[in-house]
Amino acid sequence: MVKEMSTTTLSELQADQQQYVLNTYAPKTVLVRGQGCYVWDIEGNRYLDFGMGISVCNLGHCHPAITAAIQKQSQKLVHCSNIYINENQPRLAAELIKRSFPGKVFFCNSGAEANEGQIKFARLWGSKHGGKYEIICAQHSFHGRTLATLAATGKMKIREGFQPDMPGFVFAEYNNVKAFEEAITDKTAAILIEPVQGEGGIQPATLEFMQGLRKLCDKHKILLMLDEVQCGMGRTGKLFAHQNFDIIPDSMSIAKAIANGFPMGGFIVRNPYSEVFTPGSHGSTFGGTPLGSAIALAVLETMDHEKVLDNVQVASVDFWNRLVQLQAHHSIVANFRSLGLMIGIDVGKFQKEVAQECMKRKLVVLTAGEHDVRLLPCLKITPEEIEYGMKILDEAITAVEATLS
Repeated sequence: MVKEMSTTTLSELQADQQQYVLNTYAPKTVLVRGQGCYVWDIEGNRYLDFGMGISVCNLGHCHPAITAAIQKQSQKLVHCSNIYINENQPRLAAELIKRSFPGKVFFCNSGAEANEGQIKFARLWGSKHGGKYEIICAQHSFHGRTLATLAATGKMKIREGFQPDMPGFVFAEYNNVKAFEEAITDKTAAILIEPVQGEGGIQPATLEFMQGLRKLCDKHKILLMLDEVQCGMGRTGKLFAHQNFDIIPDSMSIAKAIANGFPMGGFIVRNPYSEVFTPGSHGSTFGGTPLGSAIALAVLETMDHEKVLDNVQVASVDFWNRLVQLQAHHSIVANFRSLGLMIGIDVGKFQKEVAQECMKRKLVVLTAGEHDVRLLPCLKITPEEIEYGMKILDEAITAVEATLS
């Protein structure tokens, strides 16, 4: 008989996790509930969440509009194969195209699958244009954990043990247009880039870099593909991060926050490339289901109705001003970088210690790269929650610095 959650103890859950779940994350805290910007653990402790499931629950935990959409659609039709049309998928595709650029959408389940789809798109297109297959990616990039997206990831540490790498990927320095141009050969099909690097440390692209890549791809007649899995869906203050740079890509991956916690992803292919894929050339069992599409539609509607992007613009200025003060008062804070509510704070070798001190004080933060504490707060965060969270972060850094004297 399966034990009910309410009767399972912390120690039992930790023991089952260790015994039956592959040890790829090594978690310790058991979370059981979420509401807005907060989560609660099994012992009733409340945490302010500046991670949001790694930029997944961008509208906050258990947003009532999202919960209502799940309940309503789950009573009607949860799944049907893509050999049929469901009434929500084309509506969602139309709304995404309306908010991005003219083209067509393919739906899948995750960011890795979305990027995998972009890689297949580039190779399929390249096969019809002189046998091109190479994709230029950035150093320190992260595009997923499948074998293809892993090979496209510019962090050797993540690829170790999974070699040989899938061939066809080369790397150039981020924010360096010249380095990318020098990497282009007659086998180059595309450039794949994050407008803001996430896992590699919060590194926003420069305007010169993004516009330079667009011109470079046009000049050499290759594809510009963007990975907006983490930086998309409002995180940077625009619905899609590339809109900060006044460019249009040839394709773009989206996932994470598109359904505010329900597993979903996809990629958009710009016209006239939207006819590269034909029936049978790509597929997904769970992509764009009636339930997933209904949730994503509710996300877009909520972002419009509650003026979420306006709040990101205001909150990002508040964070920036507080981060300036934080850096001025702490010796281990070397610098910080942000675009919208995608924030990286460089604390050097004390990254893990600062994150642990935050957790002790009931603030959830993330890490990124080798030195950054990463903040990905709810896009609906209030000034009071920003003040509260930054106060805890200040106390956590103070505690770490106290161990140095």
